[in-house]
Amino acid sequence: QVQLVESGGDLVQAGGSLKLSCVASGIIFSDNNLAWYRQAPGKQREFVASISSDYPSYATIVKGRFTISRDNAKNTVYLQMNSLKSEDTGVYYCRTSLRGYVYWGQGTQVTVSS
Repeated sequence: QVQLVESGGDLVQAGGSLKLSCVASGIIFSDNNLAWYRQAPGKQREFVASISSDYPSYATIVKGRFTISRDNAKNTVYLQMNSLKSEDTGVYYCRTSLRGYVYWGQGTQVTVSS
């Protein structure tokens, strides 16, 4: 079955950096679009970034600060987050889809202190 496992979340000061990882299994990784979403307390889950083959896409609010990348040999997608702000706080989720089904990881907590 499809599994997504995120890691790398932490408590960091504003202006700092973090790198999240998501390891995927149960899919042909190189064929799939992978995405990062996040959910802040009391808010809806929102799109952060996605990558299809080597083409990335970003939400406006993170463009220029976050970088999504993938390593097909390791079945891993990364999210490098720089210049973090308190509003970046939330649970970050990895997402993919296969045959019409959407799969999510369990999430990793990112907390940015101001």
